[in-house]
Amino acid sequence: MSIEVGSIVEGIVTGITNFGVFVQLSGGEVGLVHISEIADTYVKDINDFLQKKDQVKVKVLSVDQGGKIGLSIKQANPAAAPPRKPDRFERKERGERRKPSPVKHVKPGFEDKLAKFMKESDEKQQDLKKNTENKRGGRGGFKQEIN
Repeated sequence: MSIEVGSIVEGIVTGITNFGVFVQLSGGEVGLVHISEIADTYVKDINDFLQKKDQVKVKVLSVDQGGKIGLSIKQANPAAAPPRKPDRFERKERGERRKPSPVKHVKPGFEDKLAKFMKESDEKQQDLKKNTENKRGGRGGFKQEIN
């Protein structure tokens, strides 16, 4: 049986790893369902969702020339998929307008923080120089006049 990208087929879980599950398809081929394609929610432990010998419905995502088959469980169930937002071209055709976003307080960026730090650092350095010069008697220290 030839596996086509986009088709939905049934298979049996044959192996579970920390990065996904291997599923044997009806034609004898084995494909991988990556951990990110198991459920719509965050999957920390695959064993919470699947066990060996479970029968699952999967969607074929990719078939490469080396024979590797990429599968998805969450895309095989379209009812569980979140509703898709129309892109900007579809909104234009229907006459929908985008809502203006409310004005947000802008957090200072790296350059602003660096400038503030440099200014404060210079002020502290100047204060420190003033205090040490007064204690030593000036910049050049004590000079004797030679006649």
